[in-house]
Amino acid sequence: MEFSHIPILLDECLQGLAIRPDGIYLDGTAGGAGHSREIAKRLSGGWLYAMDQDPDAIAAAGERLAGLPATVVKGNFRSAKELLAAHGVSRLDGALLDLGVSSHQLDDRERGFSYLGDAPLDMRMSQSGPTAADLVNTLERDELSRIFKEYGEEPYAWQVAGKIVAARQQAPIRTTGQLAGIVAAAMPPAVRRKDKNPARRSFQAIRIAVNGELDALSEGLDAIFDLLAPGGRFCILTFHSLEDRLVKQRFRGWCTACTCPPEFPVCVCGGVAKAKQITRKPVQADAEEQRENRRSRSAKLRVIEKL
Repeated sequence: MEFSHIPILLDECLQGLAIRPDGIYLDGTAGGAGHSREIAKRLSGGWLYAMDQDPDAIAAAGERLAGLPATVVKGNFRSAKELLAAHGVSRLDGALLDLGVSSHQLDDRERGFSYLGDAPLDMRMSQSGPTAADLVNTLERDELSRIFKEYGEEPYAWQVAGKIVAARQQAPIRTTGQLAGIVAAAMPPAVRRKDKNPARRSFQAIRIAVNGELDALSEGLDAIFDLLAPGGRFCILTFHSLEDRLVKQRFRGWCTACTCPPEFPVCVCGGVAKAKQITRKPVQADAEEQRENRRSRSAKLRVIEKL
């Protein structure tokens, strides 16, 4: 299946990066190379490193960046320092992260990310390590409930976990269709009638757990910020509240000078801000882009500049 990718908020990302032709840039989530290609096309003397953990994305990026000033790097952006050091890179003039699951991963049903249809229950972005099926068939009810509550903000987390444990005692849960049906069965009838996709939150939660997404994001934020040169821009696209909250808090911390408790009459910490906000509020897709690409509807872009 061809790796399809429509870059979301493309112009806004390019503007946010404030690309210098001779700069060194990182796209930590290359995907189908939609953003990467446009960044690389604007470089003359500079270089782009397009990074992704998905072998399908690596293959697509290699084809679409051929002939451009770009290097494709396989790996998770949480290890950006080590991966870029192997290419002799210790400083960046800008970095972009387009978080969450890609259009290709959702559309390729065999990857097991989608609750629509029926396919092997996989969800691994890197295509290695334990699968979603491994998790739902082995974790205790308490741990499953925690995952659904924390990563999916699922109000019926305990009930969903209970249904899964009961179902797997009869037979292993192997497919997305099985899991979606079990999740739906855990919902009150009124919820099933109101929400046409009652499995959405649970699938998000399992996907985040399988890929360690929030831990990777937290580590990657620090690693990439450390690599930025003064004046370097950091642009991040988020697609759900958990990601956005983490990015917002980390950005706010870097952009805050004083860390004294609010009850202190004067600053005694001597803190200095490490960055400044470029976007005071998250940038969102306009009505036209939302019509053309429904996956842009939940996107939020935040940008800071290192001081």
